Parts: sequence; C-alpha cells; structure tokens
Amino acid sequence: MTQDYVALIDELKTGQRDKIMVTPETFMAFRAAWTNYPDREEIVGMAKRDGVIEYHYRSVDSR
Repeated sequence: MTQDYVALIDELKTGQRDKIMVTPETFMAFRAAWTNYPDREEIVGMAKRDGVIEYHYRSVDSR
C-alpha cells in the first residue's frame, strides 16, 4: 500500500500529526511528495537508526 505523503505532510503542517516516519523502502515515494510541496523547507527530517528518518514540521517563524 502506497502512503499519500502529501496528505501526511498536510497533517504535519496543520498539527494533526506530530511526525512522519520514513523507512529506506518508502523514502523515494516520500521524497517525490516532499520535493513538490510548497513549504518543504518547513518539513525537517532527523535521522534515526536503521535508515529511518523522522520528519516533523517546523514553522519558519520558530527558527
């Protein structure tokens, strides 16, 4: 099943979701949605173990 990463990113931005966990197997699908997302600079990833990346929303105003 393919995730709708645009919808998940929208949920991050609106606060409905705290984070998105992306595995190495799903990274390219996430990346396709993220690179076309208008506010992609606000979607920040942090590397975790085993190639997993945890993405969260950080407002430009909170930097």
